[in-house]
Amino acid sequence: MADLLTRSEHSLIMQSFQARERREPLNGDGFGVGWYNHEIDDIPCVFTSVRPAWSNRNLARLADKVTSTCFFAHVRAATAGSPVSDLNCHPFQYEQFTWMHNGRSPQFHRIKRQLCNRLREDLYNSVLGNTDSEHAFALFLNQLWPRINDYSIKDLQHAMTSTIKNLEALSASAGIEDVSHFNFAVGDGRNVVVSRYASDPDSEPESLYYAKGGKFGSVEGVYRMIPADRRPQAVIVASEPLTANRFDWCEVPKNHLLLVTPELHLTVSPIV
Repeated sequence: MADLLTRSEHSLIMQSFQARERREPLNGDGFGVGWYNHEIDDIPCVFTSVRPAWSNRNLARLADKVTSTCFFAHVRAATAGSPVSDLNCHPFQYEQFTWMHNGRSPQFHRIKRQLCNRLREDLYNSVLGNTDSEHAFALFLNQLWPRINDYSIKDLQHAMTSTIKNLEALSASAGIEDVSHFNFAVGDGRNVVVSRYASDPDSEPESLYYAKGGKFGSVEGVYRMIPADRRPQAVIVASEPLTANRFDWCEVPKNHLLLVTPELHLTVSPIV
């Protein structure tokens, strides 16, 4: 994990205190990492903390030693008024699924009750924090039900699109006119679906990029995505490029989904 979290030029640790594509460069209200070891089981291991990522020695120690075919990592800038609590740190986990969010559902308190009323009882009870992000995760799982243990990546795509549409419908019914930003990421250790979305046609969503190639590693002391001979062997999805070589990175278009299959086939699809 250290190649992405600590060693690359614009690693996630750098982004925790020096984000380049946000008005506020600090993301110091906690962090989390989740990774998979399918030799044990399909349930991800998740480590979270309310401390800033840049000063957490345990994160650096773990990153140096943990390897995985799939992991999620997040640094948090809490919405004003939202408690800085371990329960509110991303990624969130439910069974085999891991979930993260960059953005916000504005005035979430005005739609929270209506959202919760749509949830199955077990999913309602699975929400332990109070963020819009975790409630959106529960809504996603509710949209995926009953195929939660028997699904294709198309089912995940449909559930993600349905989640965004439901959140927008709830905001519209509550008369909320502020712009929603829904950069969601969900994965099960094999499939990954990520959205880049803003509700206002004239507003830009939060930034989102991806890189694909043979391997992400150091070449003469400089990290980059090394090209693949044939099909991709590595895929990175990140809010900001991890390296200065912008040719390695593609921007996810506004109001689109990025789908990544277990074979690392990538599809960019509009949210319709």
